[in-house]
Amino acid sequence: MLYTVIKAIHIIFMVSYFAGIFYLVRLFVYYKDTDEFDLTKKQILREQYLFMARRLWNIITVPAGVIMLMSGITMIILNPFLLQMPWFHLKLTFLLGLAAYHFWCWKKVLQIKKLSGADLPIPNIKLRQANEIATFILFLVVFTVILKSLVIENWWQLIVGFIVLVATIMSIVKLVNKRKNK
Repeated sequence: MLYTVIKAIHIIFMVSYFAGIFYLVRLFVYYKDTDEFDLTKKQILREQYLFMARRLWNIITVPAGVIMLMSGITMIILNPFLLQMPWFHLKLTFLLGLAAYHFWCWKKVLQIKKLSGADLPIPNIKLRQANEIATFILFLVVFTVILKSLVIENWWQLIVGFIVLVATIMSIVKLVNKRKNK
């Protein structure tokens, strides 16, 4: 029963963490969208986006990530057999990608804070594409956990499906951005 409760906590805080990461990068996009605004409007909005990003990061995203991580480690301690499962190794590999993305987000929060209202030196389209990275990682982790042994036996299907998903989403982002700029 304890393991199931910890698993439920892990899932709840995984959802909270991803919600925070999804919205955080969207705030970076909104910040960047202000580049063409008049100075007063730009300054007001950027201060608000920075305020929102810092609060989101410090109050929701990082605490949820820590609880998600601690509950995950607790599940491994309670069920060390997980470490022998090939699907779990794949999940951990994807989580290393999530850790790198988390670090990138943290650096962007610090960069926006340091800029104190100045332009963010990254193209808007790159931010919009980066906004989808957490979605890709979430897909990979969830499919790996749910399909378990099927993923290991048919790993190439997961990779092909992932590549198709990435290409589709990136194309949609570019198309939407192109229409927005018209």
